[in-house]
Amino acid sequence: MEKTDYRNEPDNTAVFGSEEMLQPAPTDTIPQYGTRPEIAYQMVKDETFAQTQPRLNLATFVTTYMDPFTTRLMNEAISVNYIDETEYPRVAVMNAKCINIMANLWNTPEQAKWKTGALAIGSSEACMLGGVAAWLRWKERREAQGKPTDKPNFIISTGYQVVWEKFADLWQIEMRTVPLTLEKTTLDPQAVIDMCDENTICVVPIQGVTWTGLNDDVEAIDAALDEYNSRTGYDIPIHVDAASGGFILPFLEPERRWDFRLKWVLSISTSGHKYGLVYPGLGWVVWKDKKYLPGKMSFSVNYLGADITQVGLNFSRPAAQILGQYYQFIRLGFEGYKQVQHNSMEIARYLHDEIGKMPQFVNYCEDVVNPLFIWYMCADYARSAEWTLYDLQDKLKQSGWMVPAYTMPKNIEDRVVMRIVVRQGFSRDMADMLLDDMRAAIAELEKLEYPTPSRLAQERREEVQGSVFTHTGCCHKKK
Repeated sequence: MEKTDYRNEPDNTAVFGSEEMLQPAPTDTIPQYGTRPEIAYQMVKDETFAQTQPRLNLATFVTTYMDPFTTRLMNEAISVNYIDETEYPRVAVMNAKCINIMANLWNTPEQAKWKTGALAIGSSEACMLGGVAAWLRWKERREAQGKPTDKPNFIISTGYQVVWEKFADLWQIEMRTVPLTLEKTTLDPQAVIDMCDENTICVVPIQGVTWTGLNDDVEAIDAALDEYNSRTGYDIPIHVDAASGGFILPFLEPERRWDFRLKWVLSISTSGHKYGLVYPGLGWVVWKDKKYLPGKMSFSVNYLGADITQVGLNFSRPAAQILGQYYQFIRLGFEGYKQVQHNSMEIARYLHDEIGKMPQFVNYCEDVVNPLFIWYMCADYARSAEWTLYDLQDKLKQSGWMVPAYTMPKNIEDRVVMRIVVRQGFSRDMADMLLDDMRAAIAELEKLEYPTPSRLAQERREEVQGSVFTHTGCCHKKK
């Protein structure tokens, strides 16, 4: 059949009656001719049709819902490149306003009109910038003292997000990790001090650990560091990775001291596209004062029509997310953010309580401190079960839910858990639907007469490594 050039077809070409719908989508080479926009739209849309709906994805931390006005505003700015400050000067000012707002949320002592911070593509870039600043400050001090700079290190728990592993590898900085255990579920201050030395560039506590949802005790770490620095003469600072907690704690626990109120907290990073309530592609980092941002991190160019100075690993970056963040600040205000985060917390607590009542499961922690939590199989139940949490994940996926099952970090890697992240757009009614689907999935799994492949694989691992079910805290609700 002769190929039709759809560039000359009228606008009312029938999508599913078109010749393009008889052809496979391009895989290796660009098509010879273009096609009608409605056909191209449908072909791309069809490739994503079978995916989980974003609001049913309880694995992701990123925002999956924004109101129609925000979507409209961001779509209208989709072609704007933030770095072109000469062409879009008001976007640069809006960016600075957002940094001011976050710095003040985190109780900055900086008195300058414009606080010191930087825009990032996500919290990963923001973490990198905070880490690089700490490294350069340490390096400059060591060089001024005539001391070697070839063995820098930083300290973090094994519950770190993968960006910190990237940071260590890319900048050749030793990452010293404090193990998490079933007894010590957050970063232990004394273990931190035991790992510190003259080459430590910073300590990185986390507010909203990806693996567990818990918060490291920044105030206790700050106090321990203050005593250590006073005794040794070192100046080891803290960079707080507040990817999730940075937009939770100021609204729900404003009295909690984890931010710039603490002496050694010199920088904080967060994710605007998580609980900042903006669609993906946005992170922020703020420093306590301009003096803590090394001059080497600022790069200037003049080929965009004026001298432009930028702090960041990336150059071009979308401006739409800045508009989205500023809109949310205006639209919601402090009380609006507080209510949204409160609702997410209440729904997370509800799910935590209901799952904790199920005889098959044990919650990892009795408290919910961020809108996410994890649980694992009760040892007594798991010994006789023919299925694992990986099978429950697959069952829930058949109902459209994405609830991840995964192994814990080093030292407790034999522990398989599941996690739920509750975000804006997830209602109590949806929570009940999830619980109903969980109960139905468990009922189906309990009918199995033979072990699933994941259960057989687990048994093989246990034979090699020893039983995973040795923790005495199994089924605490039955004690």
